[in-house]
Amino acid sequence: MSDKNTLKQDMIRFGRPGGPHRGPMTGPVKKAKDSKSTLKRVWRYLRKQQIGLILVICLVALTTLLRLLGPYLIGIAIDRYIRPVEIEGLGLMVLLLSAIYIITALITWLQNYVMADVSQRTIKELRRDLFAKLQTLSLRFFDRTPHGELMSRLTNDIENISNTLRQSVTEFISSVLTMTGVVFVMFTLNWPLALISLSTIPCVALITKILAKHTRKSFVAQQKDLGAMNGLIEETITGQKIVKLYGREQEVIKKFNHANIKLKKTAIRAQIFAGLLGPMMNMIKNLSLAVMVGTGGWMVVNGATTVGIIASFVNYIRQFSRPLNQIASLYNSIQSALAGAERVFEIMDEVPEVRNVQGAVRLDRTRGEVAFRHVNFGYQKDVPVLKDISLHAKPGQTIALVGPTGSGKTTIINLLTRFYDVDSGLISIDGQDIRNIRKECLRQRLGIVLQDTFLFAGTVKDNIRYGRLDAMDREVEKAARLANADPFIRYLPQGYDTLLTEEGDNLSQGQRQLLAIARAILSDPDILILDEATSSVDTKTEIYIQKAMLSLMQGRTSFVIAHRLKTIQNADRILVIKDGKIIERGHHASLLDKKGFYYDLYTSQFQKIMPEKEYPQQPTDWVHQF
Repeated sequence: MSDKNTLKQDMIRFGRPGGPHRGPMTGPVKKAKDSKSTLKRVWRYLRKQQIGLILVICLVALTTLLRLLGPYLIGIAIDRYIRPVEIEGLGLMVLLLSAIYIITALITWLQNYVMADVSQRTIKELRRDLFAKLQTLSLRFFDRTPHGELMSRLTNDIENISNTLRQSVTEFISSVLTMTGVVFVMFTLNWPLALISLSTIPCVALITKILAKHTRKSFVAQQKDLGAMNGLIEETITGQKIVKLYGREQEVIKKFNHANIKLKKTAIRAQIFAGLLGPMMNMIKNLSLAVMVGTGGWMVVNGATTVGIIASFVNYIRQFSRPLNQIASLYNSIQSALAGAERVFEIMDEVPEVRNVQGAVRLDRTRGEVAFRHVNFGYQKDVPVLKDISLHAKPGQTIALVGPTGSGKTTIINLLTRFYDVDSGLISIDGQDIRNIRKECLRQRLGIVLQDTFLFAGTVKDNIRYGRLDAMDREVEKAARLANADPFIRYLPQGYDTLLTEEGDNLSQGQRQLLAIARAILSDPDILILDEATSSVDTKTEIYIQKAMLSLMQGRTSFVIAHRLKTIQNADRILVIKDGKIIERGHHASLLDKKGFYYDLYTSQFQKIMPEKEYPQQPTDWVHQF
């Protein structure tokens, strides 16, 4: 594992630890157990809006009744007023029909309004639960899942469900009620014509069932490819500096074109299956209409029915075919929504690997005694990163972790902060297994200053206050003064109220580092973790930061990850880590005397600065190194 992939990525941007296992999640998207279970889970959210749903059903029933009334009145108008040429009665019938259609339009608008409110309330809860679930998942989940894939599920898939709920629920209820009402009225008017008109239903059901199966598979593939393309876009935008630095624009365009073409093919396949239903339904409807009109005409000639009833049947067949087409179309949108819902619930079903055990205790304050006992850990099964790590930090001690890149230094910090749980062994604070401490309490007692600093879009004051949200303004400013950040903050356009862009790109790296240190100071931790905290600043700024660090570390147990070994010469204990093992331990002078791996690291850094005989043998003050 590469320790240069810092905790900033682990904590804020859900970055993936280094190593051969990094990269997008591969393999097909997992499906829900079945469509019924997915629908049931969506219904659990939807049924919370019972009042709105009941109102929608009542409004839909009313509009359905009014729509059924129209063709019936048209048939009466033909038989009673048009054929006998009674103008007065025809005029009243026209006014009545006009009033019915106007009222129908108004009620339809009202039901759509209510349904939009119901769907948005439902989606708000679903979106909230999905986002909240993401906050509970362990970093191992984010190691294997691209950021763009998660964004696609939070946006595209959720919006897909929202659109389907808003449109499909009212359409489905209306379609079912309309078809039921049409069948009842048709059999009431003339049952032989009704049987002829409805003879195509079994054919429609069979075609719908066959096409729906293929449509659903196609929409699942489409959503998967859309998520993959979103992941590529997010990765490219985030790494735009590296893309331009190495001139990889054309390679990125090729990768995007490949993903774009793949999405196009799956989308076309999905739309082809989706587009087949409509034309086939229209063809069957027209055939049914032709047979009914021919049979009805023969019956009129033989006096078995009237022209008005035939006209009513023509309208009812059209009304019956409309919900059939709607249901056929609903299958397409529902299959797309189910594909999205499956992907959403797939995340909701993830079980956090790191979670609070039953009976986990709170931790308000600690003495800062930290112990690792025979700890073994690997990000992947059978690929160990740490091997039999044991260490003991007494309260107030400074423990330095040194070693080559990828040796496991940052992994030790990942385990202490409980971003991951050990595979075997024990980590304890004040003798308490950290797995028995509530995660949020554990992390509140830890202060972390990273090499790469993450700042949020907001004011300078808010970014410092992120260390303790209830801090007063004077406490924020005091923390900034201790971190030597106050002078440059005062020179900003609005001082502490200056707005920062995402990640603080309108500040220098050194200024961002000072704000991160102020944030850690404000949190008042018992255990301090410094991961190359001064490597990105100039020498003068480093002197200020080291002074602040010495004040911050006073009386606190501290873990320092360092590559510049001169910064850890006064540590109480130095642990030299290589290939996941602690190969040397002691203080600076004793490790130099051993002339082992630490000696080689130290001399390789300083051989161009001073002769070997002048290497300092005793711990010295950090600031005086400059």
